[in-house]
Amino acid sequence: MSHHEEHEHTTPYKTYVFVWIVLMILTILTVEISRYHFGDLNIVIAMAIASVKAGVVALWFMHLKHEDSITWVFALYPLFLLGLLIGLTSVDVFNRVVP
Repeated sequence: MSHHEEHEHTTPYKTYVFVWIVLMILTILTVEISRYHFGDLNIVIAMAIASVKAGVVALWFMHLKHEDSITWVFALYPLFLLGLLIGLTSVDVFNRVVP
């Protein structure tokens, strides 16, 4: 029989409070930035802030911060595929010839 060693990662309460404060600041930043018009960069800025918030949630609330490398592969590979899908779609859309 093999012995399975369990690793417990107890996160202090103040870490969760800090993460909550960071998420609230990023939410306020999103609302404040939405009031300005940056032209074509609006979606880029909104997606960048949303990506940072998603990363914070994944690292601390989904405990990805404490996982091994194969879990990171399974977490990042779908993001790579999503980026590839969005990138190739945007190349197609921006290279269309409009009559």
